[in-house]
Amino acid sequence: MPAACVKFRALLCTIGSLAEPIVSVVVPTLRAGPELLDCVYSLDRQTQPGVEIIVVDNSGRGLARQSAAARLATRLIENETNLGFGAAVNAGFRASRAPYLATINDDAVAHPQWLERLIQAMNSQDRVGMCASQVRLAGQELLDSAGMLVSGDGSSKQRGQFESPARFARREEVLLPSACAALYRRAMLEEIGLFDEEFFLYCEDTDLGLRARWAGWRCLYVPDAVVEHAYSSSAGQASPLKAYYVERNRLFVLVKNYPADMLWRAPFFTVARYFWHLLALSRNEGLAGQFHAAGRPPIELAYLAVRAHVALLFHLPRLWRQRKKIRQTARLSSRQFRELLRAHWISPRQVAAL
Repeated sequence: MPAACVKFRALLCTIGSLAEPIVSVVVPTLRAGPELLDCVYSLDRQTQPGVEIIVVDNSGRGLARQSAAARLATRLIENETNLGFGAAVNAGFRASRAPYLATINDDAVAHPQWLERLIQAMNSQDRVGMCASQVRLAGQELLDSAGMLVSGDGSSKQRGQFESPARFARREEVLLPSACAALYRRAMLEEIGLFDEEFFLYCEDTDLGLRARWAGWRCLYVPDAVVEHAYSSSAGQASPLKAYYVERNRLFVLVKNYPADMLWRAPFFTVARYFWHLLALSRNEGLAGQFHAAGRPPIELAYLAVRAHVALLFHLPRLWRQRKKIRQTARLSSRQFRELLRAHWISPRQVAAL
């Protein structure tokens, strides 16, 4: 690119930064690899005006600064160490004043009208505080996510995962979005709070979404807001890191957000899910089968599950205080919330199969 063009682009970015953005998109990154440039480039080409791109570098080594993506970003935030997904996104949110706040994984690429379609949908109905994208698996005609579903033990899974996008072509209300590619209303976040940074990795979007639902906010799935995602490219599809945090954090979600009459039933759902995981393991299916196929002994899954439950005991006082705070400001009754969960339900067998 000629030097004059580079200077002209820099001038435009400077002028644009003087105006308040309409939507801020936070892109957390750990590796700052080539996929980050593809992600930021897709955000730079959005049809929605007033887009602020905030890259949050969790590498602790300034890797994002060395990427060409840094030149396209409106703002770069560098953390001294890996603070986790939620803390990275929160840092970006706090640095922005836009009325709409979006999240996208650094290994995802947004279609040009992604943000425009999400904002249009959010403003189409009352009390919509979240919007879920149609997240497709990169290079495949299959879905990664069309919103999220929950199970009786606090587990959550992507709605429509590995199914055809054609089956999810209608705008409709869903429980909550996957933060892989989501839009949030600032007014909602100011009311309920940001991501819980203690989650570190995985399920923080489920926790935030359920807190929003307790407060009476709604979520719309927007099928024409499309993102292509390279699923679990960072932590791996079946790594010990992922297995531990998913198991620990579903317990956090359960204790913080589930009605009391669902808590005592949760262990039965957990036992059922473990049974289906064991069956999947014997058949080399599901994430348990992938874990074993990667050379990990099955006993390691049991160790990680025990470790997750021990961590729950350590965090229980804090989680219980947060639970009480959520109930104090709730607009839904326990019965209404229970019915909401059951309307967006996934069975333990289905959880184990995905």
